[in-house]
Amino acid sequence: MQFKSMVVSNVELSPNYFRMRMTAPQELLASAPGQFLMLKVTDAIDPLLRRPFGLFDVGTFTAEYAGCGAQTYCEILYKVVGKGTKLLAALHHGDVVDLLAPLGRGFDLGPAGEEKVLVGGGVGLAPLYYLAKALVERGEKVRLFAGGRNRDDILCITEFERLGVETYVATDDGTLGESGFVTQVLERHLNKGMRIFACGPTPMLDAVAKMSARHEVPCQVSMEAYMACGVGACLGCVMKGANHTEATPDYRCVCKDGPVFDSFDLQWS
Repeated sequence: MQFKSMVVSNVELSPNYFRMRMTAPQELLASAPGQFLMLKVTDAIDPLLRRPFGLFDVGTFTAEYAGCGAQTYCEILYKVVGKGTKLLAALHHGDVVDLLAPLGRGFDLGPAGEEKVLVGGGVGLAPLYYLAKALVERGEKVRLFAGGRNRDDILCITEFERLGVETYVATDDGTLGESGFVTQVLERHLNKGMRIFACGPTPMLDAVAKMSARHEVPCQVSMEAYMACGVGACLGCVMKGANHTEATPDYRCVCKDGPVFDSFDLQWS
């Protein structure tokens, strides 16, 4: 659905990383972890296209104005990387944006009783927090493996820990947690009986998908892609399915068929 949303807060968590809370209609409470929204930053022609952002959290809060009652909100994490996100970072409480949400296919939480393992880096942690909340509410045991180039890329770890999630951190330069790739830490703890949920840069997802295949562990990945429409009309975010060949093309739209896929359904490098 399309709706106007008021910015409630827009806080810089780390250099160039922001967490934004916006008002939302009550229907958004039915969204699933892993779904996303498309945000139009301004009514101007430039930038023309909406920006996709994974849902970091959805819930309710008590409005600051007396008598307003509970207000539904949604939150996103984003990194300032271009003109659109630079404009987004300049928004303040009371500013209005235009949203399409919820979009896409979210995570399948899987059967109860399995240990759930979340793997993410940078803004890839956004859909994993919403997922962690849902899993914890079911009484699941959840572990988080968070990675980044340096400590600035590790976001919202305290929020995960408040949920009771066991966290492991690795950075390429060793400025926070272990030194090295988060996938190296993950492999030391991985065993059958676990289920992986991952979101982050494609090279990381590639490594996690191959690792899950070696260990015969179910794995779902939330893919990142440039999107123009968010509903599968423009075909600008397609990627190759596992059975893709030149003779028998097998393309998947990240926005419509995903962004969450079973890792075995995609073709990796």
